[in-house]
Amino acid sequence: MAFTMPTFASRLFRPFTSARLGITADTSGGPAIPEGAEKATIAAGCFWGVEHIYRKHFGNKGLYDARVGYTGGDLNNPTYRAVCSGQTGHAESLQLHYDPSQITYRQILELFYRIHDPTTANRQGPDVGPQYRSAIYYHNEEQEKIAREVTKQANEQWYKGGIKTEIAPAGQWWDAEDYHQQYLHHNPSGYECPTHFLRQFPPLQ
Repeated sequence: MAFTMPTFASRLFRPFTSARLGITADTSGGPAIPEGAEKATIAAGCFWGVEHIYRKHFGNKGLYDARVGYTGGDLNNPTYRAVCSGQTGHAESLQLHYDPSQITYRQILELFYRIHDPTTANRQGPDVGPQYRSAIYYHNEEQEKIAREVTKQANEQWYKGGIKTEIAPAGQWWDAEDYHQQYLHHNPSGYECPTHFLRQFPPLQ
């Protein structure tokens, strides 16, 4: 994805809001999720670009919804301003609901390792802080098993032992403010982290 300084400036000056718009614990203002859907939660830096890539890659291919939000922290009902301080423990994250008959959890994680730099701790490109960490938050034992398998393979075959990604149980989820949802769809010239692009690695073995 293209990166220019004007869009980076838009990141520095994007608006804050103190209102909690559409914030819930584990429900959202998105579309109804069919019974049998599965859930995946990841963090890979600025959630605008991560959400945008997943919608482009899996849209109309079994992805029911993709919501940006906050997880992995201690503060209840966090605001974007609070998370940006780096003091709440939360990561800017993406939560996916998908049809497991069309998308596998392994496919979600292989894309995850293709679209960001998992070798930098608490950083993606110019975005620095624990809120930009690389993380996989698993929802059951099978997801944990797959997460560790894919991470081991990507670490050995793609990143030469450099992966710093956190793998941890999924905790409390908080939807981000409404203006963050599908941000790049509504603001096509908005900021995209320069580390967010599809890497042309060979298939994992």
